[in-house]
Amino acid sequence: MNTGNGNGHFPIEVISRELEQPPQVETRRVFAPTRPQRSARSLAIAIVLFACTVVSTLAVGAEFALAYANSQMPSFDDFFSSYFTILRNPHALAAGLPFAATLLGILLAHELGHFFTCRYYGIAATYPYFIPAPTLIGTLGAFILIRSPIVNRKALFDVGLSGPVAGFVCIVPAMAIAVLHSKIVPGLQAGASIVFGEPLLLRLLLAVLRPGVHATDLLLHPVGRAAWVGLFATALNLLPAGQLDGGHILYSIARESHRRVTFFVALALVPLAFFWWGWLLWTVLLLALGFRHPQLLDDRRTLDNKRRVWAAVGLAIFVLSFMPVPLIIQ
Repeated sequence: MNTGNGNGHFPIEVISRELEQPPQVETRRVFAPTRPQRSARSLAIAIVLFACTVVSTLAVGAEFALAYANSQMPSFDDFFSSYFTILRNPHALAAGLPFAATLLGILLAHELGHFFTCRYYGIAATYPYFIPAPTLIGTLGAFILIRSPIVNRKALFDVGLSGPVAGFVCIVPAMAIAVLHSKIVPGLQAGASIVFGEPLLLRLLLAVLRPGVHATDLLLHPVGRAAWVGLFATALNLLPAGQLDGGHILYSIARESHRRVTFFVALALVPLAFFWWGWLLWTVLLLALGFRHPQLLDDRRTLDNKRRVWAAVGLAIFVLSFMPVPLIIQ
C-alpha cells in the first residue's frame, strides 16, 4: 500500500508494477514458492519510519488526551500547533501514549497479517513501512510492498483478507474498552470544529455497553479515537476496487468482474464527495492506479467454500467499518 495524502487517507497495498506481466510458464507446472528476501537496509528504513511515526502519533494523541481531559472535542487548529508544542515541551508527549500505542498496534497488526501470510506462501514482501505525517491522526498509515508473483487465487485471497481481519481483531476490544470509559457530554458537537463520523461498530457497541446514550453525546476516550482511525483505514482498504485489499479479494473470487466493479466503485464515490471531499481524492486515486490487477501465475482454480465464507466475514467487517461521511471540518 503505497499512496496517501494529508487528509487522513491511508496507503494501498499494491503489487509492484514490474510484476503485472507474469513470466511465461507452462500452465501445468508446479510452482515452488520463493523465500522472501529482505535486506538490512529495508529493515533500517522500516525502523526509522516507525520511530518517526511514534513521535507524530504521540503528538496527536497528546492533543486528543488534552481535549478529553477538558471534556470537549479537539480543535482543528490545535492538532497542527501540537507539533510545535512538543518541541518546547517534549514531556507532553507522554499524554499521547494511549492513542499512539493503540493506533500503531492496530496498523502493525494489519500489516503483519499481510506480511506473515506472504511469508507462509513464500511471496517476497518488504517489512511494514509506517508513514509519519502532520495530519489529524499523525500518520498516513503503513504499507508493505509485494515483490514477487502470487501463485494462485487462494494465496491472493489470504494475503488480501489477512490484514483487515488481523487489524479488526485488535479494533473491537479497543473500541469496546473505550466506549465503557468514554464521557457523556450533552451537546458535545455544538460549535465543534471537527465532527467525526459514527461507524456501525461504534453504534452497536454503544447500544450494548451504554444503552440509552446517543453517539453524538459520546466523547470517545483517546483509545477509542485510535480504534476509530483503525476502522476508517480498514474500510478504505476493503473497498472492492483496484489493488486495495478489497480489490485483491474481489479478483480472487470473480476475476472477470474486477474491472467493472472497480469502475463502479470509483463512480459511486463521486456523489459521496458532496458530503466529504476526501472521496473525490479517492476516486482520482482509483482511476490513477487503473483497473488492471496483476495476473496470477495460475488463476484457473476457484476458491473453496471455506474462503467464500471468509469473504462474507470480510464484507461484514467492511459494513461495520465504513462511514459515508468520516469527517466534517467546520
